[in-house]
Amino acid sequence: MELITSPPDAADAARQGDPSAGQEVSRVATVRILLATAVGPLVTGYTAVAALLALITAIAPGAHFSTAGVLLAAGPGWLAAHQVPVQLTGHPLGALPLLPTVGLVLLVAWTAAGAAQRLGYREPGQALTLIGVLGGTHALFGATISTLSRDAPVDADPLPAFLIPGLVAALAAGIGSAGRCGLLAVARRYLDPLARHGLRAGALGMAGLLTAGALVFTLGSVLAAPTMHELFQLNAPGIGSGAGMLLLCLGYLPNAVIAGLGFAAGPGFSIGSVTVSAFGLEGGPVPGLPVLAGLPEEHARWWLALLALPAAAGALVGWSVRRIDANPAVRLRAVGIAGALVGFGVVLLGTLASGRLGSGAFDPISIPVGTLSVAAFCWIVIPGAAVAWFAGPHAPVPPAEPTAEEKTVELPVTLVEEPQDSPDPAEDESTESAEDTETGEADTGTGEADEAAGTEDTALDEAGEQPATATATDAVDDADADDDADADDDADADDVDADDAGPEEFGRER
Repeated sequence: MELITSPPDAADAARQGDPSAGQEVSRVATVRILLATAVGPLVTGYTAVAALLALITAIAPGAHFSTAGVLLAAGPGWLAAHQVPVQLTGHPLGALPLLPTVGLVLLVAWTAAGAAQRLGYREPGQALTLIGVLGGTHALFGATISTLSRDAPVDADPLPAFLIPGLVAALAAGIGSAGRCGLLAVARRYLDPLARHGLRAGALGMAGLLTAGALVFTLGSVLAAPTMHELFQLNAPGIGSGAGMLLLCLGYLPNAVIAGLGFAAGPGFSIGSVTVSAFGLEGGPVPGLPVLAGLPEEHARWWLALLALPAAAGALVGWSVRRIDANPAVRLRAVGIAGALVGFGVVLLGTLASGRLGSGAFDPISIPVGTLSVAAFCWIVIPGAAVAWFAGPHAPVPPAEPTAEEKTVELPVTLVEEPQDSPDPAEDESTESAEDTETGEADTGTGEADEAAGTEDTALDEAGEQPATATATDAVDDADADDDADADDDADADDVDADDAGPEEFGRER
């Protein structure tokens, strides 16, 4: 039973060719996996677009279904799904639905992640292989479709058809392989903690603004539900036409959310001559699509209350960074990084949602990305800075306790005296005899000095008993004799002191 239920060991996994077991994939297997990775998203995406067109053609009333026609029309549809501007009988169409683009990005990212796992890629440089393969094949496929559909009713310019699909696929492949190939780990290693906190808060703020746009669109659609029903009945009667109109509205749903974001942030958006914002409204004709049923006919003052939605997103950003550091200035810098990321994201989304819409009264669909970027930055930074400043700590953080490795242990220190050599009796006797000899010599010297001093005193006394002659020379001699006598007296006193102190000092030295 153990042979049946026990999992295979590392050696068995290596024999089976599992890249995670440490065995390198052969070149043939690598080429096969890369080829499947390159072709898989192309075939899947093209088939999905063709199936969708076939479904719409089949259920639409009065439409003639043709397999060859559907396959030929799927090429420009594939380009439109990658946000390549196309032309319908000479009329430009650049405001393309974003939902198919999101689906294709997810497909390519999933394919890249699976290929990295099968190939055993773990290094950041290996992700470049997947990015190059997927981006290159999509670019070549887009240029091929543009070349083949040059004389068709729907065509595209070759250069955008080459660059845009390749760029979209490369970005999607980078997203899919970032985790398995260590790109995220490299980014974490090179970014300081403050930047990481700011980027996370920026992603949260971007999600908050998109949520605000979705709420605005939902509110407008709910209030205009009767108008939406009328548009379906007028422009798409029947089940087939209604299903096609519904699919078209679902495709433009992300575009409507981005337009709602622009409305909630303040700058608004425009469709042809119609301009809608929270501060004003300029009317005009609009397309009869149910997704646009929420467009108002006149301005209302309560629209200004919707400005609280982006402010709430900014407050959420500030709340998310309120505890990253005890210094309020550090938290404010994190909020600034989040605001910069949101501003850049708004520019990208606004550009994707804008574009040409034919050559009539509805052209173009425009979102003022410059003004919207500044407004989004302010909506994130101002409320976020206030919340991060007041909701976070202000007192200095006490120093952290040392860890187990950093703790020092004080051990009792015992001073050990160096062992002394035992005295040698012979050396002691020689030392004592030397000291006695030195003491005797000192005493002898002192006695000789005393005898010399006594002799000088006797001579002076004899000289003092002789009669003196009152001459100048004698006076000088007397003065010299007095000085000599004083000096002798001082010498005698010093000798006496030396005699008295000598034995004591010698005793102390011994």
